[in-house]
Amino acid sequence: MQCLTRASGIDQLNNTGTDTLLVADAPSPVIQIFRMLWRDKLATTAAIFLLAVICCALFGPMLLEDVATKQNLRGRNAPPFDFSTAWTFWLGGDALGRPLLARIIVAASNTIMVAAGAVFFSLLIGSTLGLIAGYTSKLGSQIIMRLADVIMSFPSLLLAVIVLYMLPASVGNLIIVLAITRIPVYLRTARAEVLEIRERMFVQAATIMGASTPRIVFRHILPLVFPTLITIATLDFAFVMLAESSLSFLGIGIQPPEITWGLMVAQGRPYLTSAWWLSFWPGLAIILTTLSLNLLSNWMRVALDPQQRWRLETSQQSD
Repeated sequence: MQCLTRASGIDQLNNTGTDTLLVADAPSPVIQIFRMLWRDKLATTAAIFLLAVICCALFGPMLLEDVATKQNLRGRNAPPFDFSTAWTFWLGGDALGRPLLARIIVAASNTIMVAAGAVFFSLLIGSTLGLIAGYTSKLGSQIIMRLADVIMSFPSLLLAVIVLYMLPASVGNLIIVLAITRIPVYLRTARAEVLEIRERMFVQAATIMGASTPRIVFRHILPLVFPTLITIATLDFAFVMLAESSLSFLGIGIQPPEITWGLMVAQGRPYLTSAWWLSFWPGLAIILTTLSLNLLSNWMRVALDPQQRWRLETSQQSD
C-alpha cells in the first residue's frame, strides 16, 4: 500500500513537473506572431520593406532634406547607375539636378503621412459609427446607414477632386477628404460584424447580468471586430496611398516645394522619352509599397482569424 502511495505521489510530481515545464516553454504571443510571420516568406519580405519605408518616412526629412532640395544644373537629368558620383545620385537626377534617391526617401514622409492619417481617422470614425449602428435602435441605425449611402453615392476620387478644387491644397485638407471617402468601408464592415456577434450567447448573458451597453460594445464585441478592421485598414492603406498619388499626379494634391511620390511621377511626365527614370523610380516605390501592403494584409487575414490561424501554427510545428 505504501509502495502504491509513493508511486502515485511520484507520478503526480512527474506530471506536475511536466506541466510546469510545458507552461514555462510556451512562447509568448509576440514570439508566436513573429514565428508565424517568418513562416510566410512573402509576408516577411513585405514587412521588412514596409519597415524600411517607415524608417525613411521618419528619419529621411531630418537627414536628407537639404540634399533633396539642393539644385545642381550640371546634373540635370543625370542618368542612373553612375556609381562614380555620390550615392544620392545612384538613381539619377531630376530636371533641376536634384538627386532622385534622396528625394524619394524624403517624399516617403508626406506620402505615408497622408495615407496613415486618412486611414486612422476613417477607421476611428467609421468603426465607431458602425458599432453604434449595429447595436443601437433601428432608427439610429437607419440614419447612420443613410449617411454612408450618401458618401458612397459619389465616386471617392471624383469627390476628392471636387472638394480639393474648392479648398487650398495642403496635407491636412488631403487627409480630411480621403478620410471622409473611406468612412463607409469601415462603417459597413463594423455594423455587419456587430449584427452577427450580438446574437451570440455570451453577449446575451452579459445583457442578462446587467452589463451596460458601452461595456458590452467596447469590452465584448469590439475585440472580436477589431482584427477584421485592422486587416481592412492595412489593405485600405494601399488604396489611399494610390489615391493620394493620383491626386498629386493631377496637380490638385500636395504642391511644390513639398514632394510626394505621386508628384514626382507627375513632374517626370514631360521627360518620359528622354529621361524615363524621373517617373520610373517614384512609380516603382508606389508599386512596391502597395504590393507589400497587400501581401501583409493577406497574412494578417489568416493570422488574426482563430479559425484559420491553425494553418500557420501547424506548418510551424511540422518544421
